[in-house]
Amino acid sequence: MCLPLSTRAETRWTRRKEARPAELLSAALDIFVEKGYAATRLDDVAKRAGVSKGTLYLYYDSKESLFKAVIRGGLIPAIQRGEKTVEEHTGPMAELIEKIVFGWWSEVGTSQLGGIPKLMFAEAKNFPDLAQFYYTEVISRGYALVQGVLETGIVRGEFTPVDPVYGTRLILAPLVFLLLWRHSFGACDRQPIEPEKYLTIHLSMVLDGMRARAGVPQRASQRRIGVAN
Repeated sequence: MCLPLSTRAETRWTRRKEARPAELLSAALDIFVEKGYAATRLDDVAKRAGVSKGTLYLYYDSKESLFKAVIRGGLIPAIQRGEKTVEEHTGPMAELIEKIVFGWWSEVGTSQLGGIPKLMFAEAKNFPDLAQFYYTEVISRGYALVQGVLETGIVRGEFTPVDPVYGTRLILAPLVFLLLWRHSFGACDRQPIEPEKYLTIHLSMVLDGMRARAGVPQRASQRRIGVAN
């Protein structure tokens, strides 16, 4: 059965309208990563998405609201999937940390979203409200996710007692470095970093160092920073 031409055109228009927010967010992500937040113009985003600036304003009333939508549409779902991974995991905590780190790299690091951390490091001081938004929505949730796993591992006796706040930052710091490097000096590196190999070595060193060993006395460095037995 064939639809009348007017109905078919209306159906195409409806599908187009429904897809438009995703198209705008995809275009915005590309422009933000390419130019940075300050240099991005809504005109450029609209042009990349193939719409008028007026159409863009029907969905997002400012560059800030558009940027926040990019974060909420890309990075927040990745964190939520990490949280679900934690909820469903039943094995050792070391394996869970590996799942989180490699999962984040696979989902964010290999995509255009991986350029957002570099943007935020570069422009956070100039846009403090945006920096606070990003810290609250992304960084603090990511830290809480890994810190909870680390604390569980310590309570279970799988890891040696370490300060979980600092331990979390040490686990995640090389991942952040990899994201920054990939979107800056990575193109100049004559010995390009292989992400999988880099993260495997990093996690091996960190997790092996934290694994609890029966009968092993507390190290002097642990006593010096006040880590309890």
